[in-house]
Amino acid sequence: MPATATQLKPRTRRKRRWTEADLLSLPDDGRKYELVNGRLVEVPTGTRHGEISVELTIRIYPFAKPWAVVYDSSTGFRTARGNIRSPDVSVMRKERLPDGKSPVGFADGTPDLAIEVISPSERTSDILEKIAEYFESGTQEVWLLFPERQQVHRYTANLEVEVLNENDILKGEPILPGFEVRVGDLFAE
Repeated sequence: MPATATQLKPRTRRKRRWTEADLLSLPDDGRKYELVNGRLVEVPTGTRHGEISVELTIRIYPFAKPWAVVYDSSTGFRTARGNIRSPDVSVMRKERLPDGKSPVGFADGTPDLAIEVISPSERTSDILEKIAEYFESGTQEVWLLFPERQQVHRYTANLEVEVLNENDILKGEPILPGFEVRVGDLFAE
């Protein structure tokens, strides 16, 4: 039967558009979330993921502390696109922070160094989108750690990538002067 002007069309339900305030008010449920294009996105993590992140944080901290702040995965950074991203480990120069101190809420811009521990379930397209967003918003380097392959992919702002394998040495220059670690040591159990 053809539709007439008096017949009502079924209403499609709109998806909720999440805000920064919504993200800040989430209960601590042990999950990691990012705000991407108005959607709440759960970022996959597990205990091994957390162990690798903490191990790297411990190694980086002494090299960054005099001039930068090292953040964990619960820290949100406001990107140029308006999204809130939370790298697993990040380093931001104090001079980029308001009065050299961490803000109470999300930081404007992304860290100088963003480090992501990649889970097997993460999609390559999502990872590349996140890298692009980091660089658009002020990041100088992104390190992707692949535990399954025991590799680190080191991206620079000019989008060069260096693939480091288990026996290669990851060097922190120029962001973390003096920092060096054998890639395989990042994944040692």
